[in-house]
Amino acid sequence: MSTLKKLYEKNEEIIRYLVFGGLTTLVNFVVFFAFDTVFDVQYLIANAISIGASIIFAFFTNKKYVFKSETVTSCAWVKEFFLFCSFRLISAGFDMVSMFILIGLLQWDSNISKLVTQLIVVFLNYFFSKWFIFK
Repeated sequence: MSTLKKLYEKNEEIIRYLVFGGLTTLVNFVVFFAFDTVFDVQYLIANAISIGASIIFAFFTNKKYVFKSETVTSCAWVKEFFLFCSFRLISAGFDMVSMFILIGLLQWDSNISKLVTQLIVVFLNYFFSKWFIFK
């Protein structure tokens, strides 16, 4: 077995999370850019919309592809969804406050602020998903 394959197998979950976390971040950023820059929606509203879209995308991809969680009852599925959304709302709070500070107070560019904020949010969300939601 090659060294690269062993390395992948040892870190498979983290690699999958980085791939789907990257895609979730892309969804978040593209939706934010569209509403903030293209449609000229106020940046905090655009941010809330982008967070909502990315939470839905992330739940399904994390459940199926990253943590390979299989729920056999609808009650278990609802519990996972509720926990996922609850913890994502914690990181969403961080996201909203960060955007307010970076854009509203420090006058940073909105798209750069979104990118910086998302780098931190990805790590928060992995921690929440790994240890509290899809255990």
